[in-house]
Amino acid sequence: MEKNIFAKLIATAMNLQEKAVANTLALLDEGCTIPFISRYRKERTGGLDEVQIAGISDRYDKLNEIQKRKETVIKTINDLGKMTPELEKRIDTCWDATELEDIYLPFKPKRRTRAQVAREQGLEPLAQILLLQRERDPERVAERYIKDEVKDAESAIKGAQDIIAEIVSEDERSRQQLRTSFSRQAFIVSKVVKAKADTDEAAKYSDYFDWEEPLKRCSSHRLLAMRRGESEGILRISISPDDEEAVERLKRHYVYGNTPCGKLVAEAVEDGYKRLLKPAIETEFSALSKEKADEEAIRVFAENLRQLLLGAPLGQKRVMGIDPGFRTGCKVVCLDAQGNLLHHEAIFPHPPVNKRMEAAMAVTKMLKKYQIEAISIGNGTASRETNDFIKDVLAGRYNLDTKNNGQCSMVNIQCFVVSEDGASVYSASKIARDEFPDEDVTVRGAVSIGRRLMDPLAELVKIDPKSIGVGQYQHDVDQTKLKHSLDQTVESCVNLVGVNLNTASQHLLMYVSGLGPTLAKNIVDYRRENGAFTSRAQLKKVPRLGPAAFQQCAGFLRIPGAKNPLDNSAVHPESYAVVEQMAKDQGCSVADLINNKEKREAIDIKRYVTAEVGIPTLTDIMKELEKPGRDPREQIEEFEFDKNVSTVDDLVEGMILPGIVTNITNFGAFVDIGVHQDGLIHISQMANRRIAHPTDVVKLHQHLRVRVIEVDRRRNRISLSLKGI
Repeated sequence: MEKNIFAKLIATAMNLQEKAVANTLALLDEGCTIPFISRYRKERTGGLDEVQIAGISDRYDKLNEIQKRKETVIKTINDLGKMTPELEKRIDTCWDATELEDIYLPFKPKRRTRAQVAREQGLEPLAQILLLQRERDPERVAERYIKDEVKDAESAIKGAQDIIAEIVSEDERSRQQLRTSFSRQAFIVSKVVKAKADTDEAAKYSDYFDWEEPLKRCSSHRLLAMRRGESEGILRISISPDDEEAVERLKRHYVYGNTPCGKLVAEAVEDGYKRLLKPAIETEFSALSKEKADEEAIRVFAENLRQLLLGAPLGQKRVMGIDPGFRTGCKVVCLDAQGNLLHHEAIFPHPPVNKRMEAAMAVTKMLKKYQIEAISIGNGTASRETNDFIKDVLAGRYNLDTKNNGQCSMVNIQCFVVSEDGASVYSASKIARDEFPDEDVTVRGAVSIGRRLMDPLAELVKIDPKSIGVGQYQHDVDQTKLKHSLDQTVESCVNLVGVNLNTASQHLLMYVSGLGPTLAKNIVDYRRENGAFTSRAQLKKVPRLGPAAFQQCAGFLRIPGAKNPLDNSAVHPESYAVVEQMAKDQGCSVADLINNKEKREAIDIKRYVTAEVGIPTLTDIMKELEKPGRDPREQIEEFEFDKNVSTVDDLVEGMILPGIVTNITNFGAFVDIGVHQDGLIHISQMANRRIAHPTDVVKLHQHLRVRVIEVDRRRNRISLSLKGI
């Protein structure tokens, strides 16, 4: 019954068909993963994509949380003996968490409040008399309640007002009315803590020392910046509507006229607003605005991570990886086409050592000996200088002694600069220690830089996404939600691309649909003991990999060179029989069907529709037969910075330069233009039209031409523009 209610609620909220949502919930309950459902169960979901299915899953989790909370609320009220049929019905039909808490609030166990003390003193009847506002002389009525701790009429009235204040603060109508005021009119105000105003740590928050704006217009990055300043004790943040107007609106509900009782009730309403109601709703809106800011920051982070993971791969080439440096030198590694480490050494072409000729000879020797096809240079310290040095070596600008291995033809070797964010985290991790137990962190870091060029996805999954450097206030947002979103993003990317079953690391296999740490390890162990997999069916021999896990993972695992060509495609084994029937009807083999366009075009897919296999699946099969196992990622391109610009001092306003997008936030995109300090293209400088988000114009690692519009050398800030280029 609950499942039906959930399906209806989710379908209404997301504007989806109820049947599609119900089927999706059933698949999720069966243990199916989001990538599997979106790719292989389109008939049941009506073709919902991963974003929609993830949204259904998230809402389903929230509704289950509300259901558990309702059970607690009902039990508590029952235990108090205050449950009524009407109240139980209201709780039963309520699926809004805020509304549920409002219903529960009068019954919720709380600390001993001033109102509770007044009730214990027998003053609740007096509070009700005052609320009715019919008595002309409330002091005379109050005298009836003088006893024990209630010394006089004034004390009795104050106690009754405390009860009224609490009634006002717990009333659903009052709370909802104030929420409306907050949502429409509230301002967020930021002030500097005077004692911290002149400190160095406060300087980065100077924009918010005296800041005020409507809460509904406060962007996520500004709100998170202010909250970080607050958590560091530098800023004080408050959220408030127009207090006078809010109090007057409340009084209209409780005060019936300018009578003695009315004046006392008005005082109680104002006290209830200031002392109880406003702080409660301010806390609620503070949490709500933070939650919305978190969601937006997490969405930006997840999208950046997706673009980074789906960065163009070079593929299986022999690569030289270089982790550049000045004083400590450049750590150089040579990798084979599978990413295995063949050799490593350090070179010192830069100051203060300046052994440029020896470094050139060493690089040339390694390029020739290991038949290097491409070079990957980290983008950190000394990156630009190392890139220039390597380009000189490749161009043969060093007059090397031919007896010492001489010059070799290196004009076809490609050179790339890659992001090294997180490489140091990887190099010190257990994964890196397990891969290279006998090498130090510098070698492991250089290997990571080399492998990132070959396949960014396979290498970056080994690193905590928060360390990759593409987030926005990632340490300030809800860490549980952030991890959930980023894990979903990694899983989505891995399964979109597909994984080579015979070369994938244990860590990469972990993210394949239906697998996890244990099964990934079991696959690697099986591969080590039995050699390369020759078919997907062989997966069934892996310990603990049962039918359910096989169903979830098989379509996302690839076996290049397998006897059955479908084993290297995204066609799921459950559909092999359909493809085999197609081939049989065309009088050819499956391999011939893949290689022969005319035979594929002769197929009428409608003939193969069954109760389980519909047009969506058959359409996907035909696309896959056209390009089996096709990598959806773009091809990598070489990039070169402007040779005349290497430091901030070389920049001139109006200059047009090549750059690479390194990070995207809500307010703009950061671009590396080769001067050791990224410039910012503010969202207002991205186009001559209004755009909703920077991702409408740019993407991570995109190659751009940008105009320098301002250089603030004091604050080390570079402002860039895309307009008119």
